[in-house]
Amino acid sequence: MAKTVRLEPIAQETSVETNGNLLSVLINKDLDVLRECGGRGMCATCHVYVTEGMNQLSPINRREQRTLEVITTCRPNSRLACQARVQGNGVTVELPAGMYINSLQDIEVLIGRRAEQNLLHPITGQVLVEEGKLITRSMMKQLEATPTFRVSEYFSNSSEA
Repeated sequence: MAKTVRLEPIAQETSVETNGNLLSVLINKDLDVLRECGGRGMCATCHVYVTEGMNQLSPINRREQRTLEVITTCRPNSRLACQARVQGNGVTVELPAGMYINSLQDIEVLIGRRAEQNLLHPITGQVLVEEGKLITRSMMKQLEATPTFRVSEYFSNSSEA
């Protein structure tokens, strides 16, 4: 039987099969979620806040907990959409403000423009460029110097450990 999930701040409701994950809800609504780790609960690019119905979701597992611990924007109601399975009605999800950045190429095309929303680091959730700030070439140089910026390198290194 399908369960209803509400997405805020876009004020949309959608349904998901019982025990379906929140990530499928986001994908069905054409929301741009990177899914860098393929839904294994390791990358935090599907991080959301559950404002209602946390008890209607599957419990947080150890892998999800470890990933949530490194997200700087983590709150007590944080979940990874790929790991949170919907088991009952009444779930409301708040989408984080901002857009996760996968690589420098994602923002190179925006140089000279103002960020329409916060641009966030895909691993830490740290704000790389604040909403309304000008995206400059010198800012790009600073980002290039960030050792964990390349998400694919992060995952290849973490899988060897």
